[in-house]
Amino acid sequence: MIATIVEGREMLETIVASLLAGVGVTFAFSVAIWGAGRFADLSRAERPAAAAMAATVTALALAVVGVAVVFGIVAMTSK
Repeated sequence: MIATIVEGREMLETIVASLLAGVGVTFAFSVAIWGAGRFADLSRAERPAAAAMAATVTALALAVVGVAVVFGIVAMTSK
């Protein structure tokens, strides 16, 4: 009889989830950096409406990163 040490399906789900989370959080943080840079450029160019939109994009992207971090900590501590 062969014992199952690792469940293949659960391992595959973990790998896919970690890849998606890693790429997603990295992308969201890069959008936040891009938005901050655009905000600085547009502020210097005296385009307040566009600068406000860039600041909004930055804030939303940072919120996504923050939620992902909190979700990860909750997921790790609940198991």
